[in-house]
Amino acid sequence: MPVLSPRAAQTRLAQLPGWKIVSGELVRTFEFKDFVAALAFVNRVAELAEQAGHHPDIDIRYNRVRLALVTHSAGGLTAKDFDLAAQAQNLAL
Repeated sequence: MPVLSPRAAQTRLAQLPGWKIVSGELVRTFEFKDFVAALAFVNRVAELAEQAGHHPDIDIRYNRVRLALVTHSAGGLTAKDFDLAAQAQNLAL
């Protein structure tokens, strides 16, 4: 999977409200009503990640879930990162 150019990454980022590129990772923090809702979201993201064979870094702080995506094997951001971000975004709606 090829690394996206900075321009291509910015184009894809524009389609993902709330997401940012921080230190080379695609990052967003989601907020839920409580810890149980946050965990339910994480479990749904985990199912998608397993299907895609692409796993985000996940940090859970009570009702907040921070996802960070980067394709380590490619050495940067790829379409896989943006695809999984879009799926996670849809789950949070």
